[in-house]
Amino acid sequence: MVSAVLAVSAVAGCAAEPPFRTGGKAATSATAYPLTLENCGTDVTFEAGPEKVVTLNQTAAEILIRLGVGDRIAGTGYEIEKTPPAIAAAYERIPVLSAPGAEIKHEKLLEAQPDFVYGSFASMFTKEQSGTREQLHDLGVPTYLTEFDCDYHASVADADFAMLFEEYRRLGRIMGVPEAGEKLAAEQKAVVDKAVSAVEKRDEPLKVMWFYSTYEGIPWAAGPGGLPQHISGIVGAENIFADARTKWAEVSWDEVAARDPDVIILADLTRGEPNDTAREKIELLKKDPLTSRLAAVEGDRFITVPGSHMDPGYGSASVVPALVDGLNRLG
Repeated sequence: MVSAVLAVSAVAGCAAEPPFRTGGKAATSATAYPLTLENCGTDVTFEAGPEKVVTLNQTAAEILIRLGVGDRIAGTGYEIEKTPPAIAAAYERIPVLSAPGAEIKHEKLLEAQPDFVYGSFASMFTKEQSGTREQLHDLGVPTYLTEFDCDYHASVADADFAMLFEEYRRLGRIMGVPEAGEKLAAEQKAVVDKAVSAVEKRDEPLKVMWFYSTYEGIPWAAGPGGLPQHISGIVGAENIFADARTKWAEVSWDEVAARDPDVIILADLTRGEPNDTAREKIELLKKDPLTSRLAAVEGDRFITVPGSHMDPGYGSASVVPALVDGLNRLG
C-alpha cells in the first residue's frame, strides 16, 4: 500500500490565457444576432454581443476570462479561493460586487448596468440574492445559468464533461467568439481523454469520498448527478455516496465510516469557513475517534483538489489527471 497526499497542479497546455482579445464591437461579428438559446427550460434572446457582463461567482468569471472576454466583465462576486496565476492579472481588474464569500445583491448588480448576467448556481438567481432570472429578463437583461444547476443541488441526469464543453461553446456564441468556445472545449477534452487513457485497470474499483466541507459539524459529500460522480466513473472509481438524493448531500460520520472509502478526495477551500482547507479536513479526520480509525485516514490516502474544481468550470478537467495519478499511486 502506498501512502500519499497528492495535490492538483496546473495542467500543461491549459494554464495559459487563450490568445483571444475580443473586446469592442468587432468581437460580435462571428455570431449572427439576435441569438436565441434555450437554457434551463427558458428561451433567452441576445440582441447583440454583451459588453457589460456580471458574473455571479468566481468560476463563471474564470470561464469568460479563458474565452478571452474578461475585459467585458463589469463585475463579479462570490469568490471562494485564490485565482490561478495564469489569469490572476485579468481577474484582479474585475470589480468585486459582493462581500467576501457572499452573493451579489440585486441592487448592487443593477448598479453595474449589465447587459448579460451569468451564474453557476441557481441559489444566486433569487429575490433574496441577485434577483430571479424573470426579474432580470423583465428589465431587458438576458441571463445564463449553468445546466448543471437548473434546480439547486438537484442531481442532473447524464451530467458529464460533454455538458460542460457545450456550455463553453454556447458562451462563445453568446459573446460573439464561437471559435474561442470551440478551442476551449477541444483543449479541455484533450486533457480529460489523455488522463483517462492512463487509468490502471483493477479487479475492483477503489471507493472514494468527495469531501467538500462541513456545516455545523455535518460533512457534505458529492452524490450522484454531478461532475464528481461522472469523474469517478471515468477514472474507474466508485463514489461511496452515489446513492444520495442530491448531487451535494449532507451525510454523517457514521455513514462515512460504514462505507469505508479507500481514498478521500479533499476540497481545498480558502473561504475562511471551519474545515474548509484540506489541512483542516485532514486534522479533523485524524482527531475524530470514529474517522481516525479508517484505513484511508490512517494511511494518509488523500487526494487534494481546489474546491472550485468540484463544481463545473475550467478547473474541472484538471481534476481528472490528478485523480488518475493519485489513484494509480494509491491503488
